[in-house]
Amino acid sequence: MGKLQVNNLDKAFGAKSVLENVTFSVDEGEFVSLLGPSGSGKSTLFHLIGGISTPDTGEIYLDGKQINGKSGAISYTPQSPSLLPWRTILQNVLLGAELHGEKNEKEAVKMIRRAGLAGYENAYPHQLSGGMKQRAAFVRSLLSPQSIICLDEPFSALDEFTRLEMQQWLLKIWNEHKKSILFVTHNLEEAIYLSDRIIVLSTNPATVKKEFNIPFTRPRDERILLSEEFLQWKKVIYQELKNY
Repeated sequence: MGKLQVNNLDKAFGAKSVLENVTFSVDEGEFVSLLGPSGSGKSTLFHLIGGISTPDTGEIYLDGKQINGKSGAISYTPQSPSLLPWRTILQNVLLGAELHGEKNEKEAVKMIRRAGLAGYENAYPHQLSGGMKQRAAFVRSLLSPQSIICLDEPFSALDEFTRLEMQQWLLKIWNEHKKSILFVTHNLEEAIYLSDRIIVLSTNPATVKKEFNIPFTRPRDERILLSEEFLQWKKVIYQELKNY
């Protein structure tokens, strides 16, 4: 499972309207990216989906059940890895599962090793690089029982080479587990490379301007980043982004 449906969301803070009539969906096992300018309400949208706050109007459904204002329905990975410094990497990746009473150390150790973190199970976050911390944070999301993962610009602080390496790793692991992913990024190439579908948001108040279905087959090969077809998609979506 993991079908998310967002219907006609409105959200304002005082006199400032942030979201206006936002409607979109994420199908089971689908990878969907949200693109929009800074301050367009993407983080607010994640807070609404995660139940941290409630919309003024509109509904959010997960697998047919309304989740307005209900926390714990999604797994959320913010821009920074947010690993607890006093817990080991193993203890950190188990946190989400622990909170739901589903702790499985054997599976956690297996996933840590699959993430290229073998030997770091008992290390602490300050002993890991930025990319390693992000891998641990994503493993934590995968081990949590929720069927949909929301990723808020998880690679924005990484250098270009580490970022591409993390994108490739994310696709490999996601392809095996097929959880639904809603991914926020400002990076157009990243959105095209990772996604099944891209949703373009307007500036404030944010609304859905356009959706693009990305046709590249999976598994994705990094060579498509240099292809003519990739460049054409980049041009088309860039033109849409220019017209905020």
